[in-house]
Amino acid sequence: MCVAELLVVRASGHLLDSQRQYPEWEMENRDLERLLAEGVGGVILFGGCTTELQERCKTLKSWAKGPLLLCADVEEGVGQRFQGGSWLMPPLAVGKIYKRFPEKAIELAERYGASTGSQARRCGLNWVLAPVCDINSNPKNPVINMRAWGEDPVQVAVLISAFIRGISSQGVLTCAKHFPGHGDSLVDSHLELPILSHDLKRLEEEELLPFKAAIASGIDSVMSGHVLLPKIDPNYPATLSSTILNILRHKIGFDGVLVTDALIMNAISNSFGSCEAAVMAFAAGADLLLMPKDPDEAIRAICEALMNGLLPMKRLEEALIRKRKVVAKIEAFDLTIGERLDNNQSHQIEFDIDRNLAKELICNSIETHNYVASGVNKGGINLLRVDGVLPCPFLNTLSPALCLPERAGYQPIICHKHGINPWREDLNEPLALDIFGEGSFFLQLFIRGNPFQGGLKHQEPWPEVISQLQRHNRLSGLVVYGSPYLWDELIKVLDPSIPSAYSPGQMPDAQKHALSYFFQLNEKNKDLKNKKVFEFTD
Repeated sequence: MCVAELLVVRASGHLLDSQRQYPEWEMENRDLERLLAEGVGGVILFGGCTTELQERCKTLKSWAKGPLLLCADVEEGVGQRFQGGSWLMPPLAVGKIYKRFPEKAIELAERYGASTGSQARRCGLNWVLAPVCDINSNPKNPVINMRAWGEDPVQVAVLISAFIRGISSQGVLTCAKHFPGHGDSLVDSHLELPILSHDLKRLEEEELLPFKAAIASGIDSVMSGHVLLPKIDPNYPATLSSTILNILRHKIGFDGVLVTDALIMNAISNSFGSCEAAVMAFAAGADLLLMPKDPDEAIRAICEALMNGLLPMKRLEEALIRKRKVVAKIEAFDLTIGERLDNNQSHQIEFDIDRNLAKELICNSIETHNYVASGVNKGGINLLRVDGVLPCPFLNTLSPALCLPERAGYQPIICHKHGINPWREDLNEPLALDIFGEGSFFLQLFIRGNPFQGGLKHQEPWPEVISQLQRHNRLSGLVVYGSPYLWDELIKVLDPSIPSAYSPGQMPDAQKHALSYFFQLNEKNKDLKNKKVFEFTD
């Protein structure tokens, strides 16, 4: 029996080694080809365009010793990770719609799943690592946030069930994450280990409800979360805890594939070695090991533990049976609905049905206030706050957030963590206005929960900045892209006469729709020569 079959390794969606965006995680093709030939059973992909991904998936299958699981974190549509697919409003946008129009939101969630599944399959993927079943009960959660379907467990359960119905109809596997719940954390598990004070009673009343709904809806796999719950297991995070994973197996009764979150994440790697983490996760009950730091060492360590009797062979048998069961399900998909889904337009990824869904989500999600106010077209400073520009998928030289204000006379200045610091220590005057020069500010804040950003955004004094600019009569407009919690906070201090808008999504189509309330869009080809973009940092 092959231990390698239970590993899922990270690879670039690009074809060439030189194109890798994250070479420290994405192995070179020669190593990837060798591992697949030795029996590694899964690959998680990131980056590239959809047509490139189609070729990449074909190549990986040709290298593999056996059937291959090909997955991606496309929680917000295939276009979130791969250019050419549909990039959809984040799930929390559907959650906000649910509060006003629950039936409409359920319909959108099912279509969301169907669109994601259809495009994933056309790209060559057979496993989508979604839906997120975490309840975003903590507005300051730095990593789940917009990825959740809501703050209420019943709402999340209803919407993820609809998503699963949609995606399962398209012949791809699904994954509920991050068990037993990552929504109430204050830290990002990519950076450090979150510690939650919940006991089993609390989990049963809230966090576990969406996972139970996902299982009832036929979820194929569940991903463990790297969170520590001392009241249940004071020693080990959920991924390494048989006590917590047994809640899923024996208390809830899930007998599908249990996969770890990426073992390379700091919540695990800061305290456990690569071999140690792999063996412990497998011993605790995980069937598939996602992104061990060193795949060769992980395989070797598990084999040694099995041969030495530290791990029972039954554990390997169970994991292989579960993994092969979902592989058989993929093969059954191919036989029953493959011909219908994979027609002669196999190279086309996005269809009108997908584009219409994306537009409908945008139109139903964006909020505006006082957008008919005069004065926004007088020009000034277009101050954009982003997490970073290396890379920034929603912001380039043609992005509406840059181009549309510039046509109205606004000079773009990008504030991010790799430039010059624009802050002063005085909370009454936190923004160093003297470095920006004269003119009113059109403020665009791209702020949401994003992996690897930590809690930095919560330290930024944006309410104080709003008040400061208003005192100096230098705020002409505000747009928030992302966090509804920040939007709710800022709207309380914003003068009602100042035009403002909120968009849950940060993608260019959402920018264009939100900014259409401020700027005329009839000058499509206006000359933007001599453009200069200045960059400042947090």
